[in-house]
Amino acid sequence: MVRPSNEFRIIDMLGIEKPIIQAPMAGVQDHHLAAAVSNAGGLGSLPCAMLTPDALSRELEALNAATSRPYNLNFFAHTPPEPDPEQETLWRQALAPYYAKFGIDPASISSGPGRLPFNEESATIVETFRPAVVSFHFGLPEPRLLERVKQAGAKVFSTATTVEEAIWLEQHGADAVIAQGLEAGGHRGIFLTRDLTTQMGTFALLPQIVDAVKLPVIAAGGIADAQGVQATLTLGASAAQIGTAFLLCHETTTRPLHRQALKSSAARHTTITNLFSGGPARGIVNQVIRDLGPIAPQAPAFPLATNAITPLRTAAEERGSGDFSPLWSGQNAQGCRETSAGDMVKVLSP
Repeated sequence: MVRPSNEFRIIDMLGIEKPIIQAPMAGVQDHHLAAAVSNAGGLGSLPCAMLTPDALSRELEALNAATSRPYNLNFFAHTPPEPDPEQETLWRQALAPYYAKFGIDPASISSGPGRLPFNEESATIVETFRPAVVSFHFGLPEPRLLERVKQAGAKVFSTATTVEEAIWLEQHGADAVIAQGLEAGGHRGIFLTRDLTTQMGTFALLPQIVDAVKLPVIAAGGIADAQGVQATLTLGASAAQIGTAFLLCHETTTRPLHRQALKSSAARHTTITNLFSGGPARGIVNQVIRDLGPIAPQAPAFPLATNAITPLRTAAEERGSGDFSPLWSGQNAQGCRETSAGDMVKVLSP
């Protein structure tokens, strides 16, 4: 279904030039990537869930100094789980052989909340910096906080991995829906269920969501070139959100081991795994995924699994190994290029 009206075009909604949205990618980018994409006519995005309020404010000051174009701030809207000591013990027992291998004392590993959801401090920052878009992963924040975002003048985008989630987002105040196909790298935006059998590929999910809601729909997952972007527009998307193709750009902070994996044949083998955070996310298969299996029942709920595995990542990376690292990547890494983000936007533009 092709939308006939400019009402459904993200470029008209935001005043951008190209129907390209850079996916927010925590851990591999800062404001430099977001600014470069926005300056090239797309919509740059800044991942905010892992930044403290002070760090986020500094990033936004730098972002505003680097661009006067619209940009997107991305937050998580998950409900933090209650820590389960028994589950944490099982998880550390599963990782015990690796602690022994690297000489890590499990007692030295702290526990903590990991990624925080959108909160009062987040809303205050949005009100201060007034971004064009605020996007969410894992649903939407509580109505009171969402209203503060809207009062600040931001359009609200959020991710749906099923038709049911898209309908829920429309009913609860989203201005646009990001249809995240199973091919997409990084964390799934799934929030109404934990059943991964509900997840569809982009080109199956996209037209179903376009038919189910009256909002603009943004396609995400497996899109790596201009032909892919055009295909999503033909199916009724108003823009494409792309992450993996930007991972090798000069403006990213992608680590050398991650870059090496993306440029190798290993990038052709990705999987959905919960090992690195407790939530399902797509990354390149490595040793710990092969050893424990992609989905480990011992892993605590998102984001509590992170603390116990992070020391193994650090120790392995110090030895030049990515076997315990979250090598996030979508299923289509062939679009990755070592170029500027501005040039990548041109390459992706239909």
